[in-house]
Amino acid sequence: MTNNIASPSRILSLDVFRAITMFFMLFVNEMAGVKGLPHILYHAEMHEDMLGFSDLIFPAFLFAMGMAVPFAVAARYKKGDSPLQVINHIISRSIALIVMGLFTVNKGAYDAAASGIPSPVFTLLMVAGFFLLWNSYPPATGNKKHLYTLLSLAGKALLITLVVMATPREGAHFGAKWWGILGLLGWSYLVCSVLYVILKDSLWKNGVALAIMVALCILTFNGVFKGVWIAYKFPSQPVLYTLTMAGIVCSLVMKRYARPEAPWKFIGILAASALVMIAAGYVCHQHWIISKIQATPTWLFYCLGIFLPLYGIIYLICDTLRAEQVFAPIKPAGTHTLTCYMIPYIVAGVMGVMHWHFPDCTYEGAWGVVRCTIFSIAVVWIAYGMGKINIKLKI
Repeated sequence: MTNNIASPSRILSLDVFRAITMFFMLFVNEMAGVKGLPHILYHAEMHEDMLGFSDLIFPAFLFAMGMAVPFAVAARYKKGDSPLQVINHIISRSIALIVMGLFTVNKGAYDAAASGIPSPVFTLLMVAGFFLLWNSYPPATGNKKHLYTLLSLAGKALLITLVVMATPREGAHFGAKWWGILGLLGWSYLVCSVLYVILKDSLWKNGVALAIMVALCILTFNGVFKGVWIAYKFPSQPVLYTLTMAGIVCSLVMKRYARPEAPWKFIGILAASALVMIAAGYVCHQHWIISKIQATPTWLFYCLGIFLPLYGIIYLICDTLRAEQVFAPIKPAGTHTLTCYMIPYIVAGVMGVMHWHFPDCTYEGAWGVVRCTIFSIAVVWIAYGMGKINIKLKI
């Protein structure tokens, strides 16, 4: 198979797709505390038959993560890594995401009074540990290299100390009550990336893997495997892996058929695939509601029916028309993604320590939207500025 896009090179549309997703993840997380907005903007309730705007963001992130996998793996091979080394790298990245996810989930379950650590301080120490341990330190030799190693060890020690010293609330414990957004990303990345390394660049093999995952989603939702997932406390919805695997397959289609100077074949495949997904969603809707929380097949198919043509449009704008500057205000979110995700924790911690809050009027209606928009853009550019001084989470 001949690749028309060099695997290790950055794909502009992929960075932009990830940037859009990260920006809206910041936006909807902040918007959750704003009242008086149209109901369609919020997350749907568990038994509500609705695809809220907020219900699209996390699956879009899983899809974007999957799209990056073939290019990331190709970059590792270009550096000279063996398949075993690539898998080891995948495992280390997955563990980092899972650990961060567990911390973000458990930070609200400990007793601040008994521990003697105020909740905002715990949050700031937690994030400090993340940055010390997983910061993307610049290449260095001699004393600087030793300093970076010591900082990384300090981060590990800080996180271990937080686990040991933080007293849980009565009946609580540090564990996988759920894995958190980052933890779920980590599990999905682990499973799908290792699977991709095994299956390599074969479009049909990865396509079969995707089809099996879709079948697992439907069977699990009908109760066939649900008890197995719960018994082993594994992330219980195969829809997570299906969304990521769909991203991998989309990238393989792009590598085979996309040419920036002639994008229509690739975009046509995406459009046709989207119609199939929407049709599948319509059929499933006769049996199951649209529900992110329940992870229904209907929700899965409609999400893919939206992501596929959306990516085609972004590809056309960025890689064919080379007009990626349209997305300049949020573009750094595509390359400083994990840093962006952590900055709101820093802001919340500082505001908690200082007893600050935004003006009351910005927690309702149009002013709330304005605040969330400004906040999200500010986070993106703060992350960019931090990267300029070599403070960047990269696992």
